[in-house]
Amino acid sequence: MNFDVEIDIPGDFSVYNSLTAIAVCRHFDVPVENIKTALKVAKVKGRIEMVKVSDDFTLMIDYAHNAMSLESLLLTLRDYHPQRIVTVFGCGGNRSKTRRYEMGEVAGRLSDFTVITSDNPRFEEPQAIIDDIIVGMKKTDGKYISICDRKEAIKYVIENGQPGDVIILAGKGHETYQEIKGVKHDMDERVLIREILEELDVR
Repeated sequence: MNFDVEIDIPGDFSVYNSLTAIAVCRHFDVPVENIKTALKVAKVKGRIEMVKVSDDFTLMIDYAHNAMSLESLLLTLRDYHPQRIVTVFGCGGNRSKTRRYEMGEVAGRLSDFTVITSDNPRFEEPQAIIDDIIVGMKKTDGKYISICDRKEAIKYVIENGQPGDVIILAGKGHETYQEIKGVKHDMDERVLIREILEELDVR
């Protein structure tokens, strides 16, 4: 049986996930029209999740939190030929330092501009983690700045978004907290964006 489907989530990985879902649905005799309808509207929180901010640029939230997933995401977005790819990300504390170097290098190589920030520093100092990421970043010619406070980092990219930009908030995805010194503090990037837009009086 052959039929066409449309999905609104970009990327080869979305195609593979959809094919798996189709196979399972066909096994259970789900009608083709139901499959097509479901895939057309399917969304996954924190996976290339678009958040409306501006008519000039696109802002997305994605869970990409290691070098492999970040590279896959950025390569996928490059296929759409945006004016710039702007990546905001950090790395978790009390985890492998190698991940920090690798993610810094990937971001520097595939982003046009990167804002390095904090992401679940746990029991480490956020700035020390950022410094490790910069080690990887400096292996590339990538442009970057660091803003330790994640909300301020997001505010910066929104304020400085340019027509045709794709802005990625990477690493937190579906998470709604920031873990600091053993305490999980409320932090939902969707809420942060809403607060920032209110502060900037963007309607």
